Amino acid sequence: MSKLYLMTTIIDRNLTRKFLKLYDEEGLQVMLITLGAGTASGAVLDYLGLEAAEKAVIFTVLEENRWVETKTDLQRKFQIDVPGGGIAFIVPLSSIGGKKALEFLTANQEYQKEEESVLKDTVHELIVVIANQGNIEVVMDAARGAGAYGGTVIHAKGTGMEQAEKFMGVSIAAEKEMIFIVAKKEQKNDIMKAIMEQAGIETEAKAIVFSLPVTDTAGLRLLEE
Repeated sequence: MSKLYLMTTIIDRNLTRKFLKLYDEEGLQVMLITLGAGTASGAVLDYLGLEAAEKAVIFTVLEENRWVETKTDLQRKFQIDVPGGGIAFIVPLSSIGGKKALEFLTANQEYQKEEESVLKDTVHELIVVIANQGNIEVVMDAARGAGAYGGTVIHAKGTGMEQAEKFMGVSIAAEKEMIFIVAKKEQKNDIMKAIMEQAGIETEAKAIVFSLPVTDTAGLRLLEE
């Protein structure tokens, strides 16, 4: 038995292909790539003789034993632990919506399903939805109907589309919407179920949904009251 994690890798955009090649060689199923920008001040960049860095953000799911191997390779091959080399971090998954989505996200990994992971005293969960572009309202209508307050959207490009078709038997668009919804723990299952039913794999949205534990929040008090 092992736990699943969402791994986020943030690197210089010019290194994207090298990192994707490494993850492919390790059999990791990269889900999404989106763009970002570094936030170092102009004074710091001038002092170091650098230009503002354009970043790539890569999301993938992996089990804990695979993380140990991947972390070692990132340090050994890409010196990611050296300042400026990038960063990779993991967050535990608490649940994944549907067997097909689980099989897709853990392809090529020796993973055996275990009970949902719940952090002690966790009040909220972060629900993450990955859907075909243009289906934000469908996803959010389903979520709101099950009690969600709202969500935040990130535009991203999906990868591994051929692998997705193998597991799900559908053609999946490369352009994606990544939707973040913070919800009360007791509402999580209802919201995920509603999204799966109204915007899931059998629909045009082709949404994959999973959740991450949230240890604390700020800014939700008025909505909850």
